[in-house]
Amino acid sequence: MKLILHAVAVVSLLLGSRATLIAQALPVPVPAPVADSAPAPKIAFDNAVWDFGRIKSGEVLKHTFVFTNTGTATLEITQVQPGCGCTTAGEWTRKVEPEETGTLAIQFNSANFQGPVLKTVAVHSNDKSQPNVMLQLKGTIWKAVDVNPQFAMINVLPDSPSASTIVQILNNSDEPLVLSNPDSNNPLFHATIITNRPGKEFQLVIAAEPASMTNTTMQGQITLKTSMASTPVITVTAWANVQQAIVTMPPQVVLPTAPLAAPAAPEVTIQNNSTNLVQITDVNVNLPGVEVALSEKIPGRSFIIKLSFPVGFQMAPGQQGVVTARSSSSQMPSIKIPIHQTPRPVVSVPPTPPGSGQQ
Repeated sequence: MKLILHAVAVVSLLLGSRATLIAQALPVPVPAPVADSAPAPKIAFDNAVWDFGRIKSGEVLKHTFVFTNTGTATLEITQVQPGCGCTTAGEWTRKVEPEETGTLAIQFNSANFQGPVLKTVAVHSNDKSQPNVMLQLKGTIWKAVDVNPQFAMINVLPDSPSASTIVQILNNSDEPLVLSNPDSNNPLFHATIITNRPGKEFQLVIAAEPASMTNTTMQGQITLKTSMASTPVITVTAWANVQQAIVTMPPQVVLPTAPLAAPAAPEVTIQNNSTNLVQITDVNVNLPGVEVALSEKIPGRSFIIKLSFPVGFQMAPGQQGVVTARSSSSQMPSIKIPIHQTPRPVVSVPPTPPGSGQQ
């Protein structure tokens, strides 16, 4: 009888272990995610890019973007921000219900543009998934008459009698272009026209004569009349910059607050911009205890003046420090470099309160 009971127990144990293994092998069911059922707006543009193609400069274009609320709550357009002043936003649909559509009017002024352009408009809404949508406007702008550059810069060497620059004028239309003789509102500028291809391509040569200049810079406007109704007048602004024969960098020496807590050794570079080589001699400083040395970095072109100020150096109130040198340049025979030092701050002592004196 005991044997029979033992056999039954063994069989039960084996069956129980097998059931446990089968239960472990079965996949554990994963609960399905709970969907967010909260209503939410969603903005979707039919086309977020407007390609306006190839247009003439000066045209004012208008376009209407269309968008749809594909969400489940009211869509609100809170702000529309064009990327620059040439693009402006008109009226737009402020609120759009689910599955409804809205519109946004945009205007673009192509004046003062040339070649490929890309402009953007930012649309802000209460769509949390994409609160900012960037719209694009792109295309190519061309001018009937292309003037490059419209601002002509002329750099004149200090001992050069004149200098010039060239402005290209290109006719992009099928109509032949006829130009008048250029006119300058500044007698120091002279302009002439060179025809490369009759009716199509020209060069405007602008020359400056610095010998009569009273300043290192001057400005003038060159105007030409044309045969085209779309571009009746061409205007080019010219600038002339005459370099100084001798330039000091920096133009002045500035020392730390007096008295100097450590030795100071500032350097000044003397640069010769003329076509002729120069010599720098007789370098001096009018401050006692200060040493000065001159070295030639590039013969006849670049020089280094090195100053040495000792510890504790301080300039007296009202004292004017200066480094002087002589130059072989007839345009700048004397060189003066001012020296400045920040004075020691004055510490004010507060008055002693009455009755607080020592007994």
